[in-house]
Amino acid sequence: MEIHVNNKLYAVQPGTTIAALLQFIQLPAQKGIAVAVNNQVIPKSAWEKQSLSTADNITIIRATQGG
Repeated sequence: MEIHVNNKLYAVQPGTTIAALLQFIQLPAQKGIAVAVNNQVIPKSAWEKQSLSTADNITIIRATQGG
């Protein structure tokens, strides 16, 4: 199935979770990351359980230092 991650198209297996997606794109679950699926923020505690669907739009935001 195809999903969009930060406006890039990815092909993943049906039933892929957010946690598995982060591993697939080599962005391990770490502090300072927020994930939204179809403009809805998903709590980190749900990343292992939240399955993605075809045509989902995922936004990953990484906090950075600075000011």
